[in-house]
Amino acid sequence: MTTSHPLSPGNALRRLRQTTPLVHNITNHVAMTPTANTLLAIGASPLMAHAQQEIQEISAISATLSINIGTLSPSWIEAMQLAAMCAHRDGKPWVLDPVGIGASSLRQYACRALLEYRPSVIRANASEVLALAGEMNQGRGVDSGDDGEDALERASRAAISLARTQNCVVAMTGRVDVVTDGQRQITIQGGHALMGRVTAMGCALSSVVAAFLAGHDDTLQATAAALACYAEAGETAGQSAQGPGSFVPRFMDALYTLDADSPLLASRLELTDVT
Repeated sequence: MTTSHPLSPGNALRRLRQTTPLVHNITNHVAMTPTANTLLAIGASPLMAHAQQEIQEISAISATLSINIGTLSPSWIEAMQLAAMCAHRDGKPWVLDPVGIGASSLRQYACRALLEYRPSVIRANASEVLALAGEMNQGRGVDSGDDGEDALERASRAAISLARTQNCVVAMTGRVDVVTDGQRQITIQGGHALMGRVTAMGCALSSVVAAFLAGHDDTLQATAAALACYAEAGETAGQSAQGPGSFVPRFMDALYTLDADSPLLASRLELTDVT
């Protein structure tokens, strides 16, 4: 059953730009610069910090937290746990990006440890959602793999189950984005195929989701608003890009100039009840 329309992505974007939330990121080596630039382009303030000695101070001044497990080390895992603990203790929203969880036992261990601190959102591709839900033991790493209709339906069911088990929002991104809290589900259309040809696009998106969570009570709708804005910028950039190299600067410009009053933003979302 289709329900009332979700939160206006334009209003959420307008609020983000007005408040400029400080987002604490513990992300991978590949994604640091793209993530910082993406947050700046959309209107948030990035802060990269993974030294355990400063985590508690950084957590105290940050509005939200984004944790990405893409390039792990034992000391980073400890810093991630400390940051997640601080966010959970202080009631601040945080996002877990379980990059390539199916690729190694270390990644699986890190995610199990971090899930103890109740992420507000898990942002992942279909194969990562399936692995977290216990329906896939191995993965290719950060690639989503098969995204056909049957695979998407299976992964959507896994996302709903994972959201209910973890009592959080699961944002499964790919050809079609699916966001669910286990009771409601929002699908988001848009984006561009070149987004899958540029490294760290998903990593940066997780931090954008964290930025949108600042000051919002409805995590599901704030997450969907972030994904709608990202999809809009990707589609705009793809219209003039000739390949991955030209896509990146166009995407940054599209985020920066994104019109909060664009009617296309809200039209990308469909909110339904989960039966």
